[in-house]
Amino acid sequence: MNRQTAPTDWKGSVMQNRIAKRYAAERRFKLFGLGAVLLSGAFLAFLLFVMVGNGARGFTYTHVAVPVDFKAMPLTIDTARLGDADANQMIANAGLADIVAFAADEALGDGGSALISENAWKEVRSAIIDDPELLGGKTVFDLPASSEVDIAAKDGAKGALGATVAKLKADGKLGTGIHWPFFKNADATDPAVAGIWGALKGSILTIFIAFIIAFPTGVLAALYLEEYAAKNRWTDLIEVSINNLAAVPSIIFGLLALAVFINWFGICQASPLVGGLTLALMTMPVIVIASRNAIKSVPPSIRDAALGVGASPVQVVFHHVLPLALPGILTGTIIGMARALGETAPLLLVGMRAFIGDVPGGICSPSTVLPMQIFLWSDEVDRGFVEKTSAAIIVLLIVLLSMNAFAIYLRNKFEQRW
Repeated sequence: MNRQTAPTDWKGSVMQNRIAKRYAAERRFKLFGLGAVLLSGAFLAFLLFVMVGNGARGFTYTHVAVPVDFKAMPLTIDTARLGDADANQMIANAGLADIVAFAADEALGDGGSALISENAWKEVRSAIIDDPELLGGKTVFDLPASSEVDIAAKDGAKGALGATVAKLKADGKLGTGIHWPFFKNADATDPAVAGIWGALKGSILTIFIAFIIAFPTGVLAALYLEEYAAKNRWTDLIEVSINNLAAVPSIIFGLLALAVFINWFGICQASPLVGGLTLALMTMPVIVIASRNAIKSVPPSIRDAALGVGASPVQVVFHHVLPLALPGILTGTIIGMARALGETAPLLLVGMRAFIGDVPGGICSPSTVLPMQIFLWSDEVDRGFVEKTSAAIIVLLIVLLSMNAFAIYLRNKFEQRW
């Protein structure tokens, strides 16, 4: 026996209350979502404000004008050897640091040498190597100020140091400018001369090694799994393993690299080579997954049409499937490389945490990477490194955002919709 159901009274008070509650729930959900977006945006804006506020000062420096008279204080060196590899050491042994310190005391008064960086004489050394004729006369050098003077000049400090800074400004002996050595130097114990180029070059070499290993290997593995491998429990096991490897904590890859690449194969420690191999292991599962998804997105009709006109399976893959899947593959690869660029944990275990005062000369030279440099500077007690840390973070963010923007550009430009 069928039970008769009374028609719904949509205009009745009961249904109107239910509809009102439904609309209210939808409005609350929208408000919660909007609140989450605004809160996330506020945190991001606060982060950027703090980083840019501190980091912008790291791109500038305070310099002090110091006249150095090489006629009154001659530097006894063989100018013919200034082009040799040991020119820096030769000038250092000749006592240039003492000459610059004496000139600072004469120009700035007693204790004037304490107002300039302890490595300021290296700026004079570089100028002499570039122009040996400076040794024949008197030259005014704009030398980097000490960390205390630099902070006092930027913060407007008071007290004895503030008075000294104000007097130097009034006399025209103190000024500010873009700190170009920050982009050209390697790490140093003195924030006035410390730079990011050594770490940035190390990052470039490390990512390059990771890319040339992980990209072709990951793409070929994805092509085999999607186009050639039989669907059985072994391939299922491989797929599950790849997915699990993509979720493994990065420090595990560092332990693996330490055991295999360094202890077993004896690859040079703390070098871009071992760092790149480590990041290649970490990035490869991500590239395989992204490549497989891109290959899956190519319609089967493309393959059928190519086979129908006589193309071999290899020609189908490399002439038709791979070119169409390449934008998605490149997008996933670039995002994976951007993630690898920001890694520190696996590189800690392969020795890339050490203080490296020179720019790496090759893939086997001792090196560090930009995230590790930021970590090392953040642990320094000198206040001058606070600004350097924020400035390095800004550089790293710019690089990462550029890589992600490039990935989006490739996707939008070459992506095809079926």
